[in-house]
Amino acid sequence: MTTAKRDTYTPETLLSVAVQIFNERGYDGTSMEHLSKAAGISKSSIYHHVAGKEELLHRAVSRALDELFAVLAEPGAIRGRAVERVEYVTRRTVEVLVAELPYVTLLLRVRGNTRTERWALERRREFDHQVAELLKAAAAEGDLRADVDIRLATRLLFGMVNSLVEWYRPHPGTTPDQLADAVVSMALDGLRTQR
Repeated sequence: MTTAKRDTYTPETLLSVAVQIFNERGYDGTSMEHLSKAAGISKSSIYHHVAGKEELLHRAVSRALDELFAVLAEPGAIRGRAVERVEYVTRRTVEVLVAELPYVTLLLRVRGNTRTERWALERRREFDHQVAELLKAAAAEGDLRADVDIRLATRLLFGMVNSLVEWYRPHPGTTPDQLADAVVSMALDGLRTQR
């Protein structure tokens, strides 16, 4: 007697496969057929776990956004001088990016073509705004150069951090801490006032 193969996928493992395929093919270029082939399960099995492709996208970008926003609520992000909080948030953002690389990569590639993508872009703007407020506070406290536009500094800082998804791959010899140290040093040394 032959037994039918049991669906061993969980919502989490299915999400992991979906993120990989979305990153390889692009969200718009990925069909449910692509997802079912990559997962090795039928399309109906996928629908057992989620309502559709956009739900998978929402879960994936939510995971990245939740991790990033959690950084802003950590003690190092809300206590101390503003420049120390900027350094902490920058360091932790790099750590989140490394820990959640496929999810953050997907978040940074959304373009606003769906309701979920527009929601994710709005949340990213809110995160950037909160970091800009920290930079503004650090400048007001005299710890950052007054001649640098805060909006420009925020964009440059997160341009550097966000570019990591395009080239960073974990490998022996470079730890996430070393990567965070390099980003913090390069970004903030140029912004700090000379004392």
